[in-house]
Amino acid sequence: MLVDHAKIYVKGGDGGNGMVSFHREKYVTNGGPDGGDGGKGGDVIFYATEDQSTLQNFRFKRKFVADNGEKGLFRNMYGRGAADLRIAVPVGTMITDARTGRGIADLTAAGEEIIVAKGGKGGQGNFHFSNSVRQAPNFARAGIVGDEMNLIVELKLLADVGLIGFPNVGKSTLLSVVSAARPQIADYHFTTIEPNLGVVAVGDTSFVMADIPGIIEGAHDGAGLGHDFLRHIERTRLLIHVVDVSGSEGRNPIEDVDSINNELSLFNPLLETRPQIIAANKMDMADPGQVEIFVTEMNRRGYEVFLMSAAIADGTQELINAVAAKLVTLPKTILLKEAKQETIYRFEAEALFTVEVSEDTFTVLGLWIQNIVESTNFEDPDSMQYFQRVIRKKGVIDALKKAGVKEGSLVRMYEFEFEYIE
Repeated sequence: MLVDHAKIYVKGGDGGNGMVSFHREKYVTNGGPDGGDGGKGGDVIFYATEDQSTLQNFRFKRKFVADNGEKGLFRNMYGRGAADLRIAVPVGTMITDARTGRGIADLTAAGEEIIVAKGGKGGQGNFHFSNSVRQAPNFARAGIVGDEMNLIVELKLLADVGLIGFPNVGKSTLLSVVSAARPQIADYHFTTIEPNLGVVAVGDTSFVMADIPGIIEGAHDGAGLGHDFLRHIERTRLLIHVVDVSGSEGRNPIEDVDSINNELSLFNPLLETRPQIIAANKMDMADPGQVEIFVTEMNRRGYEVFLMSAAIADGTQELINAVAAKLVTLPKTILLKEAKQETIYRFEAEALFTVEVSEDTFTVLGLWIQNIVESTNFEDPDSMQYFQRVIRKKGVIDALKKAGVKEGSLVRMYEFEFEYIE
């Protein structure tokens, strides 16, 4: 079974908390603070490998969380940073932010890798908060929470040429004749239920051809197997549209071409501009007059038409020679331009906090405010003063006033609650 798409959740590890510690040594008084910083949380990294050909690893596991950094230690020793969580995916995997639909990475070569969720930075130990006035700070900073996001992971086959057309028109037969691929072939619809790849050699060159199954009318909406496999056409540089020119299935070959091309356009308008060659198959069963009408109409539309009977390898070599010559002139298909690693984690600036009002309760939310609350020792006067200065300096008090806070209103900041006093 080809598993070629999945929706998953990833989260970088949280940074370790800073340590509250004071130097203690025999015969040494007032040793001072010596709490070390917490360790960094692990990153979540995707890397491309040729050892895998499907996204089977995501079939049953959909949640990937890196380890947290360790807490800081005494004597100014850092907590241990967590190891990165490295996830192997096949070459050709595309990663998209499920919330925004924005592409994050397109891993088209073995060894390429991308950080999709960065681990949080470790919190500072109490050593950093010592000064001439506050010589024994009894608080430290909590570690930063790691990035988290939902991702769409899709495998889009790395094929130069895609074979498209209705079921049972001879796509699999053509692939088996011109390459070493051995797809299952039978005289009924949907014999092929997953893409087949074959390497086609022409002289000193070669190219990869993919038989894309499941495209019928309504495929762009998921009819048949269309939605599952239309994505694999997007990387191809050239399409071979295989048509049953004999009409043996009771369909009109010209209408077949129109129907399939319409599905491609509805799925992705860019596919409408993809170079396309017409392979008029089953010539041995066709009426000459019908063939002439078909070829004349396709030529009028600007298509190059090759007549063949794939089952007996008649005309297939001429088709392959033409494809090889055309590929030399066609550039690689780029689905996503390279993203800068430093910009992929968050695509929009996040506010430090937000204020939500419910009746007479004012709730302050946000990763920054959560970190400040978790870093504060509310039993320690120095720590409380530091907390009050920080929230005032960062505009929390002004935001509360703007939201309508009054004397005696309840203000909630995660686990910390207090009555507002002017």
